[in-house]
Amino acid sequence: MIFEDKKITLKDGRSAILKTPCVEDAEKMLNYIKKACGETDFLARYPEEWDGVTLENEEKWVKRCRDSQSLLAITCYVDGEIAGNCEINFRGGIKTSHRATVSIAILKEYWNLGIGSAMFTELVSAAEARHGIKIIELEFVEGNDRARALYEKYGFKVVGERPNAFKLKDGRMMREYFMQKELK
Repeated sequence: MIFEDKKITLKDGRSAILKTPCVEDAEKMLNYIKKACGETDFLARYPEEWDGVTLENEEKWVKRCRDSQSLLAITCYVDGEIAGNCEINFRGGIKTSHRATVSIAILKEYWNLGIGSAMFTELVSAAEARHGIKIIELEFVEGNDRARALYEKYGFKVVGERPNAFKLKDGRMMREYFMQKELK
């Protein structure tokens, strides 16, 4: 799916662009996600887990995103650099097509500038515009209070948890919470 470019103003006054990633930015996307994964324990991978992903793989992923009818990817660009990205995946199948799953990541230097809120507004709007979607879902890791506050701001509620879902390199185990937002 293609997201129509949208200009936003950040809390610090800078402009940013929300748009679907393009193939020309595949290398930037790959570098961005590696960096984001190294800045927090709250994302599902460590940076080195991306080492096997080639530029060609990333280009194919971007093309799939752009061509998909069940996935919308939105990337935030600030001064031409990638600050964050988010996705909404619309499920298929008779029993699950009423659900969509969202995810988001933002580089630390861009936290608290309104990017997460801007992207979540677009994700919720996309879900509301999609025929048949009744529930939006996501997961977050314990301790990620900033993310939880963002999700609750948009009406998500904790509906379950998985103990010991993440095992960090230092051996610590972290709980994962499941949230849902019901659409009217």
